[in-house]
Amino acid sequence: MSDQQQPVNLTIDRREALKWMATASSVIAAMHTNTFGADTGPDAVGSGPGTARPYGTDPDLLKGEVTWPRTMTPEQLKTTSALCDVIIPEDEKSPAASKVGVPDFIDEWISAPYDGQRHDRGVVIGGLAWLEAESAKRFGKDFASLSEEQQHAICDDICYLPKAKPEFKQGAVFFAVMRNLASSAFYTTPEGWADIGYIGNVPQAEFAGPPPEVLKHLGLTAEDLPR
Repeated sequence: MSDQQQPVNLTIDRREALKWMATASSVIAAMHTNTFGADTGPDAVGSGPGTARPYGTDPDLLKGEVTWPRTMTPEQLKTTSALCDVIIPEDEKSPAASKVGVPDFIDEWISAPYDGQRHDRGVVIGGLAWLEAESAKRFGKDFASLSEEQQHAICDDICYLPKAKPEFKQGAVFFAVMRNLASSAFYTTPEGWADIGYIGNVPQAEFAGPPPEVLKHLGLTAEDLPR
C-alpha cells in the first residue's frame, strides 16, 4: 500500500449517531404520557440530591465527555442488563447487549437533562419497578435471577403493544422504549455493525465495483458500468 493509501481511522461517535435516533423513542413515550406516572419524585432527573440539572451547554462530543452524572442505581442497572440481554441475546454472530455497554448507554441517556430523555426516564424507571414487581409476583425472584424461560414468559406479554392485554399496556410501552434504546445503542457499536454486515468507510487499494448480487438486482452486468 502506498503512502497515499494508508488506512484512515474513521469512527462514528455513538452519541452523535443516537442524536439521529432520539425521535423514535421519544415519540413512542409521548403517545402515552401517563405511563407509570409523570417524571417526578426522588427518581426524576432534576429533582433530589445528586441528579442532573440543565446547565445551558451540550457536552463536547469530539472529546467524548458527558457532563451529567448517571443516575441509575446498581439494582436498576442489573435489571436493565438482564432485560437488554433478552432483547439482544448472544448468538453465533455477536455478543449479548450487556457485553458491549448497552446498559451503560441507557443509564447515560435517561440521566441527560433534556425533555425527551427526562420523559424516557419516567418510562424506564417506572417500567423497571413494574418488571421487578411482576417477577416477584409470578416467580418470587428478581428479574435477573429468573430462568430464560421465565424472563421470556413476562416479556412475551409486553413485547408487542398493539396486542398487549389491558393490564400489560403500560409494560408494553416500557418494553418498546427499552427495545428502541437497546437496539439503537447496540447497532452503533462495532459489534453491532458486524452483526448486520455493515462495512463502512474501509479503504481499498482499488475499487472492485458493485458486488455481483447488486448488479443482478439492478439488471446490469459489469460490462454496463462506466470505465
